[in-house]
Amino acid sequence: MHDTAHKPASPSGLPALEARLRQDMEWLQIPAKEWVPPRTVDGERIWDVVVIGGGMAGITARAMLKRYGIHNQVVLDRARAGREGPWITYARMETLRSPKDLTGPAMGLPALTFRAWYEARFGLEAWRALDKIPRAMWMEYLVWVRKVLELPVRNDTTVKMIDAGNPDYVRLTITTGTGEETMLARRVVLANGRDGMGGAYIPAIARTIPKRYWAHSMENIDFAALKGKRVAVIGGGASAMDNAATALETGCGRLDMFVRRPDFPRVHKFNGIGSQGVVHGFAGLPDEWKWRFLDYTLSAQTPPPRASVLRVSRHANAHFHLGSPIRTLAEEGGHVRLTTPKGTYDEDFIIFATGFWVDIKSRPELEKIAPFIRLWGERCVPPADGSLEGKADMELKASPDLAPDFSFQENVRGACPGLKHVYCFTFPATLSHGKVSGDIPAISDGPDRLARGVVRSLFVEDRAIHFENLRNFAVPDLQGD
Repeated sequence: MHDTAHKPASPSGLPALEARLRQDMEWLQIPAKEWVPPRTVDGERIWDVVVIGGGMAGITARAMLKRYGIHNQVVLDRARAGREGPWITYARMETLRSPKDLTGPAMGLPALTFRAWYEARFGLEAWRALDKIPRAMWMEYLVWVRKVLELPVRNDTTVKMIDAGNPDYVRLTITTGTGEETMLARRVVLANGRDGMGGAYIPAIARTIPKRYWAHSMENIDFAALKGKRVAVIGGGASAMDNAATALETGCGRLDMFVRRPDFPRVHKFNGIGSQGVVHGFAGLPDEWKWRFLDYTLSAQTPPPRASVLRVSRHANAHFHLGSPIRTLAEEGGHVRLTTPKGTYDEDFIIFATGFWVDIKSRPELEKIAPFIRLWGERCVPPADGSLEGKADMELKASPDLAPDFSFQENVRGACPGLKHVYCFTFPATLSHGKVSGDIPAISDGPDRLARGVVRSLFVEDRAIHFENLRNFAVPDLQGD
């Protein structure tokens, strides 16, 4: 439900915008005509591209592939329709952190921007008054993008296995509500979210107490059950603030936030160099400079948004504990006793807002390809300005070493012939390509790079067919008149 600032401006606003978008796309000849020759194996259809993940990145990749004339493709997502991605599941901020005027997944089409959609619904004055984009409204917008671009998602579908042993196609094993089946695809794009190449990062100390006492911030947490309870949040980033605020607003009795660092980081370093130069130039950096940029950024860490900190600190029962790494957790009399260098605290429930972990081999669906994926750690690139500690250092080393088109590369040549047909379009692509595979600022640029790579590879692979079509083309320009 939206507040009074979000009252519809005109019932005809959105239909008019959609008509304009259709006209723009027609003038620009979007999407391009289909050109990829169809293929089958023993009578079974082969998809040109299967995109795994129907969130913002997956949908934009699908749209860009369609724009360039690849129509024989499908998007798979394990979530039910309308719940793809984090926006209305484990994301708990009130508004997006990005500026409202970023073009996002519009792919260069003005009528596809959030601003165009918002103004069509609520009017120009409402847009001018808007500070940041409400989180749930962003999901509404993404659903609209899918609808107007005709990008259906096959929901309630889980990918159980990816087999790239065949050089000509990738075999997928999937499960749906009707059982298990297989799909064949010439190219597979992994756009399966922040945890797609690993999972939630859960410190080992969490395992020392029963699971009923804790959850990771990406889990489905019953905040209503925490009303009146003592809640601890471990971490000091954006997710920690959002989960703490949700617990406070739902009525928890006391909120303790434990932060390992002696202070919150104050400066969002990457914002200082945000530009088209970074978007398009990062992938061209020498290895040691790619490592240096991310080494420095991860070392500095990202500060929690000011609005999120204020959202927590306005509550008198919220307490920040800086310089307080968790030393021990112990179940005691129906609650958890938590100790830090600065004291001991009794808590009823703990939320670990500790981020995500890159660990390709931990993903069961990647079991057949993970042993053959070349990682950055195998390149033996040392940090340029010192050494990162723990999780961050391991995340860089565990990042896949991707080709210029986002495809995986083999660690042993010829060991997995079809691996080059699988593309990593998730956060761990950052070390190879920069921040173009998940965040709103460059979410049109990354899919464009990906799609151009897929188009190039498919055309080169089918070159004999295209040449034969060229030889057989016989429509005369001159009619003898």
